[in-house]
Amino acid sequence: MKDLFRKFSHKTSEVVGSPVAFITALFILILWGITGPIFHFSDTWQLVINTATTIITFLMVFLIQNTQNRDAKALHLKLDELIRSNLGARNTMVDLEELSDDALERLQKQFRQMGEHYAHHSRQIGEVADISDDSDDQSDEVNDLFDE
Repeated sequence: MKDLFRKFSHKTSEVVGSPVAFITALFILILWGITGPIFHFSDTWQLVINTATTIITFLMVFLIQNTQNRDAKALHLKLDELIRSNLGARNTMVDLEELSDDALERLQKQFRQMGEHYAHHSRQIGEVADISDDSDDQSDEVNDLFDE
């Protein structure tokens, strides 16, 4: 049953996400608008489009959620594999989605600080390189910054 739903939701998301589906939906809305005067803009005329769009939206939420869950899971597995295969990476980064919000916040703060640190050093390296490109002493200073 799960496999059948997976295949159905994947195929449906491909079809519904296509330009043809958008043009079809636009055509239906234009046709509905044109028929307004014919039906004297009655409550039934309005109810048809409201009911149809509500039902379609309701069903699409579940299909889209299924597709996004699968995509997110596949992406996490790919990233986990990259982390595991990189010797310098922290293997504790695998399965981060299981951490509490507070733990994720602390980790995000740590990465922000690391990014600021590297950005600061990159600016310093750029300033040193701009002073004199032909000085061997300058290149030694740049290398020293990388070693820090």
